[in-house]
Amino acid sequence: MIIDDTATGAAPRPWYAQLYVQVLAAVVLGVILGSLDPATGAAMKPLGDGFIKLVKMIIAPVIFLTVVTGIAGMRDLGGVGRIVGKAFAYFLTVSTLALVVGLIIANTVQPGAGMHINPADLDTREVGQYTAKAHATTLTGFLMNIIPTTLVSALVEGEILQVLFVAVLFGIALTMSGERGRPLLEILQAATAAVFKLVDILMRAAPVGAFGAIAYTIGKFGIASMAHLVALVATFYLTSIVFVAVVLGIIARVAGFSLWRLLVYLKAELLLVLGTSSSEAALPALIEKLERAGCEPRVVGLVVPTGYSFNLDGTNIYMTLAALFIAQACDVHLSLGEQLLLLGVAMLSSKGAAGVTGAGFITLAATLSVVPSVPVAGMALILGVDRFMSECRSLTNFIGNAVATIVVARWENGLDREALAKALARGDRRQMTAGGLRR
Repeated sequence: MIIDDTATGAAPRPWYAQLYVQVLAAVVLGVILGSLDPATGAAMKPLGDGFIKLVKMIIAPVIFLTVVTGIAGMRDLGGVGRIVGKAFAYFLTVSTLALVVGLIIANTVQPGAGMHINPADLDTREVGQYTAKAHATTLTGFLMNIIPTTLVSALVEGEILQVLFVAVLFGIALTMSGERGRPLLEILQAATAAVFKLVDILMRAAPVGAFGAIAYTIGKFGIASMAHLVALVATFYLTSIVFVAVVLGIIARVAGFSLWRLLVYLKAELLLVLGTSSSEAALPALIEKLERAGCEPRVVGLVVPTGYSFNLDGTNIYMTLAALFIAQACDVHLSLGEQLLLLGVAMLSSKGAAGVTGAGFITLAATLSVVPSVPVAGMALILGVDRFMSECRSLTNFIGNAVATIVVARWENGLDREALAKALARGDRRQMTAGGLRR
């Protein structure tokens, strides 16, 4: 149950106790430290890495418990397939739009034109580790990897799709058990409350994690280090903004809610994603806040974790834009047919490397390895600035999955429109604070 401060008469927390303010302040401090003392800033990397590990530690149980309790609470098991089917229809459509938008912008702006790079002159040693992973990540291997070694190994290893796979099967089995499974369901529901309280506790460290991650980025690479590729970085950010504002904005308007108000509602999570360059860092909080905004838990539990692997709008934009940038920089002309082939391969490879660390760069390597016209060696051109584009990839992926969940919930008649309107209208004044969320 969600407790409203206004209902209980509790005094609103001061502005400085709100998580988004603390994260914003931490990001600013991280930028200052990384700029003034790069060595010290780079040494802050363990703070960001530690926070990401804390969040990843809790993702598997959050997904498992949310999905199992959501499915077990459904009387119609056919609803599970219906929700997943609608979600995948949405993912396929919008992901294709993201690839097309990236393709159009790259052909229009042509950020790599005029560089006249000879691929043979590039140092590809650092790129090798990504291309090796890309070759190891085939579509068949990806599908086989969804099946865990044992029933509990998915939870132990933290593979999102494996956890989702086990959770769906377990939820269905629990539903089919009828009244005999009721005591276990009640235990899992109680465990869900405890796990979300643990999320509250872990989120108190969000400002520390954001500070460490951004200080390392600026200290290690420096703001000036991306000046020579500023056209690519700027084009990618501009393209992502256009996609979010236009494509997702129209989708949100058609679905009956304001994208801007949704962004305000999720401002703490967006700042957390910006600071850590990881959309996974805000996954548990996204699940909770979408439920609070009126989306049924059964829909949230299925769409959000699935979207984190199959609805990567930011990654799709990045792949087509980066691939065409490399082609333009190396004076490789791609015909319309080759660009459409690139689009199709990117659609598949973005799913094949889902959940892999550095997935954006790895999926790009996988895509280029199938399209021989574009030299894989050209990836060395963008390796230095890839880190600066990862924040935008993560933000776009995060926003896309938030919109997708609300849309699918509406299609499934699993959206409390009054609760959504109230949450978005007040920008969620019960924002996560240093004291945690109140459920």
